[in-house]
Amino acid sequence: MIELERTYLAKRLPEGLSECPSREMLDIYLPAESRHPVLRLRKNGDQLEMTKKTIVEGTDSSKMEEQTIKLSDEEYAALTGIEGKRVGKTRYLYEIDGRTAEVDVFVGALSGLVLVDFEFETEAEKDAFPMPEFCLAEVTQEEFIAGGFLAGKSYDDIAPGLSRFGYERIDAAY
Repeated sequence: MIELERTYLAKRLPEGLSECPSREMLDIYLPAESRHPVLRLRKNGDQLEMTKKTIVEGTDSSKMEEQTIKLSDEEYAALTGIEGKRVGKTRYLYEIDGRTAEVDVFVGALSGLVLVDFEFETEAEKDAFPMPEFCLAEVTQEEFIAGGFLAGKSYDDIAPGLSRFGYERIDAAY
């Protein structure tokens, strides 16, 4: 499957976010030794899966090939025994202008980081999409903000990259 997506740093939490559907997520990226692993174990609410995401061509991170395998409880448990880089977040599904934004509020070591993803059906739709006003900057092409690169890092580790965009830590305690 080809995924077309744009990612933004949040300027602030959108109004009404706390009332939106949400779920806790844990991502474990493998192998732990990789600088930027692309193989991900995910616990998404009750769903368990393994996904590999790779750039389709060149360096355009907005167009990725995504291969996902559903896992049983036993398979997931066995695979989580492998050393990997972990990252936790709460994902909110926020409706705006007829689209669903995936608003990821990071927890633990990355607390204060909020990313917003939008997925698209066509490249034309993706290219024409205007950045929502609650977003600060598009970071789709920024490697330091990719999931596999974020995993195992702290907010302080990525603060220099965030400061290039004037990002300020967001307190998302509900």
